[in-house]
Amino acid sequence: MHKIVVAITGASGSIYAQILLDKLASLKGQCESVAVIMTPNAKEVWKTELDNESYTDYATFAFYAQQDFTAPFASGSGRYDTMIIIPCSMGTLGRIAHGISADLITRAADVVLKERRKLICVVRDTPYNLIHIRNMETITLAGGIICPATPSFYRRPATIEAVAATVVDRVLDLAGLSISTFRWGNEPD
Repeated sequence: MHKIVVAITGASGSIYAQILLDKLASLKGQCESVAVIMTPNAKEVWKTELDNESYTDYATFAFYAQQDFTAPFASGSGRYDTMIIIPCSMGTLGRIAHGISADLITRAADVVLKERRKLICVVRDTPYNLIHIRNMETITLAGGIICPATPSFYRRPATIEAVAATVVDRVLDLAGLSISTFRWGNEPD
């Protein structure tokens, strides 16, 4: 059973977060708990990109404020095994890379890295400048996983949701969850 933290920042790509939350809701048999942190900017971007406030519809998940350092995953003793930051803004990535734990997202990421657990940063910005690349290198060297929001087209997805799901399915694979998805050379599991 996984204990997962999902952090949603204000980078463009709210569709990835929405699809991830939908899929995690359907995988609740594999998750002991799912905790969610959304920045105020993430809520604004969600409303702009998805034209709704459906992030309020996930009552089965525990939501935490960005400054709530009493959250169980703010300490390694909380034993959360995976943190997914989707989408991950370059500002958040930079603060994590440099150990600046000024809010719950960066503190939780610091905890995950120090405990040698999984940190998956789904970066969406493009192109990258040298600072972004060096921050990605630093997080990778610290044990984190940089998973750019780069979709695949092997299965010829027909909708924007299907395109975004190719990224989310990759993230769920990286997190160690068992999912039915397209596999190169095979039909879905």
